[in-house]
Amino acid sequence: MDCHLSILLLLSCSALSCFGEVSPQPSNEVNLLDSKTIQGELGWISYPSHGWEEISGVDEHYTPIRTYQVCNVMDHSQNNWLRTNWVPRNSAQKIYVELKFTLRDCNSIPLVLGTCKETFNLYYMESDDDHGVKFREHQFTKIDTIAADESFTQMDLGDRILKLNTEIREVGPVNKKGFYLAFQDVGACVALVSVRVYFKKCPFTVKNLAMFPDTVPMDSQSLVEVRGSCVNNSKEEDPPRMYCSTEGEWLVPIGKCSCNAGYEERGFMCQ
Repeated sequence: MDCHLSILLLLSCSALSCFGEVSPQPSNEVNLLDSKTIQGELGWISYPSHGWEEISGVDEHYTPIRTYQVCNVMDHSQNNWLRTNWVPRNSAQKIYVELKFTLRDCNSIPLVLGTCKETFNLYYMESDDDHGVKFREHQFTKIDTIAADESFTQMDLGDRILKLNTEIREVGPVNKKGFYLAFQDVGACVALVSVRVYFKKCPFTVKNLAMFPDTVPMDSQSLVEVRGSCVNNSKEEDPPRMYCSTEGEWLVPIGKCSCNAGYEERGFMCQ
């Protein structure tokens, strides 16, 4: 149908005009899932099978990627689910879900009054092991209803303009060994361009000649106190400490190390 084709066209348009500049990933973010880096088919579970469809597209670097779309806007009472594969939690206490997607403006599609929607729902489920292809809606917990800041129209298609939306949601605390994400469509014309799940850490750093290791913050508003260790050829003057925030930022450096006799400070070292 027309709206089904529209998403396909949108995902194959020029990368420079579609996606714009790409920012590098911050050093304090650790990916657990990034659909754009998966080689070959994603192989997520679509239920029912005539709902979400896996298709090929290109990213901002013209690299082939796999995405999912659904556009059953002509039919009443849609309930289409898409579930990711099992994602190991690693050391994450809180996870962040970043969705990039396009969504069709219902007013630009004829004869869909009352059936077309402009939102979809995001869910998750924790699990200590991989459930394979088993899928039960009631086991999932809703994170949020996702709406587009910008939707596209037939005119945008003619101009080959991609209005890419980015939404980020926090989930936590997470306690089990892994989790699934799920996306529920209730009658929208939407394409999931990419799904990224990550957690934040305070990355290794050297401050006042003290080394502080990678530290994963707790899922709370409290800071994690971390004791530093002096670099080679140095000794403690005051016990070095810093605090790791929930946003993966080092705060409030206290104490320091100083170079041993016969050595002098050069950058982050004693030489």
